[in-house]
Amino acid sequence: MGDYDANNRFAAEATSEPDHIARARAFAYELGATPISAPVGAQCALIAAASQALNIVEIGTGAGVSGLWLLHGSPRATLTTIDSEPEHLGAARQAFAEAKIPPARARFITGRAAEVLPRMNEASYDIVLIDADPEGVIEYVEHGLRLVRAGGTVLVPRVLAGGAVADPVRRDAITVAYRSLIQETQSSPAVIGALSIVGEGLLQLTTLPRD
Repeated sequence: MGDYDANNRFAAEATSEPDHIARARAFAYELGATPISAPVGAQCALIAAASQALNIVEIGTGAGVSGLWLLHGSPRATLTTIDSEPEHLGAARQAFAEAKIPPARARFITGRAAEVLPRMNEASYDIVLIDADPEGVIEYVEHGLRLVRAGGTVLVPRVLAGGAVADPVRRDAITVAYRSLIQETQSSPAVIGALSIVGEGLLQLTTLPRD
């Protein structure tokens, strides 16, 4: 086992996932959804806590796991979650109810993100998490950066594409899109970007003040 695999296994074993999130994760697997890993969820919770987030948008519900992690980090926040799969949204509603999250703190929108995001208010959110179809990741990040306030953060899990991004031989469209996103945001004057390689990877983009 290489150092990377050993570190990843240790991080997974060391992360304590709250019981209500673990239950939501089990149900997500039953539905065939692939929720973010516990180490990535913990990172998202930390960012939500550090930024004292009050307004969060999530693209891709994943049966509620990522949303529960974000609200775990910022218990006073209101979450808007968008998904094209009604079954996933239904599972998230159930998970939120079992976690005793007040209904006023969660808004569930059924629809394609590409159609919903343009109608949302600019510079109105503290965090935008993007965990939707990878074919649209660049478009969604562009929307996310428009939606967050100055100093707000866009989070993109799975950005390493299962190791494909680090493999220079891989040239499929999704891998190239993720690779371009990482490279271009690292040199952008509009954001501070950081890439975590724990779990499935997490790209973190915090916007700088706009002129």
